[in-house]
Amino acid sequence: MKPETGSGAVRSTRAHRLLRRWGRVVLSRTVPVEEVKLYPTGPQFFEAFFSALATAQSYICIEYYIIRADQTGNRLAEELTAACRRGVQVFLMYDYIGCIDTPETYFRELRRQGVRCLAFNPPSFRRGIRWFDRRDHRKLTVIDGSLAFLGGLNIADEYAGLGKEHLRFRDVGFSLTGSATSHLAELFQDIWKMEEGSAPELPGPLEAHFAGAACQIEESRISLVSGGPHQLRSTIRTVFRGALALAGTELLIANPYFIPGPLILRSLLRAARRGVIIRLLLPARSDVPVVRLLSRSVYRQLLDAGIEIYELEQELLHAKLMLVDGSRTVIGSANLDQRSFHRNFEINAVVHCRLFGAQIRALFGADLIRSRRITADIHGQRGTMVRLLERLLQPFGWFL
Repeated sequence: MKPETGSGAVRSTRAHRLLRRWGRVVLSRTVPVEEVKLYPTGPQFFEAFFSALATAQSYICIEYYIIRADQTGNRLAEELTAACRRGVQVFLMYDYIGCIDTPETYFRELRRQGVRCLAFNPPSFRRGIRWFDRRDHRKLTVIDGSLAFLGGLNIADEYAGLGKEHLRFRDVGFSLTGSATSHLAELFQDIWKMEEGSAPELPGPLEAHFAGAACQIEESRISLVSGGPHQLRSTIRTVFRGALALAGTELLIANPYFIPGPLILRSLLRAARRGVIIRLLLPARSDVPVVRLLSRSVYRQLLDAGIEIYELEQELLHAKLMLVDGSRTVIGSANLDQRSFHRNFEINAVVHCRLFGAQIRALFGADLIRSRRITADIHGQRGTMVRLLERLLQPFGWFL
C-alpha cells in the first residue's frame, strides 16, 4: 500500500500530533462497541431511556447536570424507586448549581426509597469561592454495565418535548452497548470518588438486554472523551481540534453556546482555507442571551472565510454535534466554549460509523431547512449598540 501523500497526509499528521501530544487520556478510552443508536429528538430519547431503566437487573448509574422535579423528573423518580424495590442498586449524581431550583425534598425522597444520591460540588467554606466555578455538566447513564445513554439532554420537560413550544430545547441523545459501557461506569466511579472520597462498588456487566434499530459498528471503535478542570490541558478542546484538522471535504457543526476561543477559531479558518465546506448551526434565541452576543462577535471572520452560518429559530438549540466528512461524529455534552474546555466536567464520544454519520447528516438537513441563513449583509444590519456590546463583552468570554 502506498503511503498517503498530499493534503490528506498533512491533515492526518497534524491531527495525530495533537492527539499524541495532548490526548493520551483520549487514546486510552478508544474502545470497541457493538451497537450505537441515535435518538434525534427528546421524546424519542426519553421513551427509550425510561424503557431501559425499567429493565435494569443489577445497577443503574445516573449523572446529570440538571434534574428538575417536573413531569420528566418525576417519571425518573418513579423508575428509580421501582428499580430499588426489585433489588437494583441505584446511584444518582447531580450538579448542585444545575439543580439549584430543584427542591431538596425531591432528592430526600429518592434517598428514602433507597437511591444513593450525591450532589456534586455543594457550597463549602473550606473550598473557598472557586467551588462556584466547577460544574459536572456530563449527561450519562449506565445500566448493568451493558447499556449506556449519552448526549446533551438534561432531565427536564423542556428537553422531553413537553411544555410551551418556544421554551423547548432542540437536542439529541444516543445509546451504545459493548465494552465501552464498562469504561463509562469507571468514569462515573472516578468522579463519584473525587466528590465523596470512595467509589461505589458495582457488579460486573450483564449481557446486553436492550434491543432496537441501531448502527452496527464493524471493524470500528468509539473514542470516549472525558474532560475536566483537573486536566492540565483540555482533552475536550484537543479532540475538537483534532477533528477539525482531519476534515477534508465537509464539516457540519451544531452548538448552542459558541464561544470558540482563538485555537478553535484558528482551526475553523484553516479548514475553510483548504477548501472544506463548513456549515455552522447556531441558536437564533438563547437561554443565556449574553452568549449569543459573544457568538455573533466572531461571525464576520467566519463569513469572510466562506463559512456558512445558520440560526435555528423555532426551538432553543441545545445539541452539540460535529460531523467530519460524513463518517466521524463528535457528540456529547461539551459546548464549544471556554467553560466546557476548562471548568466543566464533560463527556463526549467520537463515533466512527458512516451509517451513524448519515443519520446525523439527515438531522442537520432537516434543521437547516427550519433555520435562517446569516449572510454578511444580514449580519451587518445589527445596530450600533449591539456592536458596542459585542466589543465590551469579548473579554468576559472565558468566564461564561
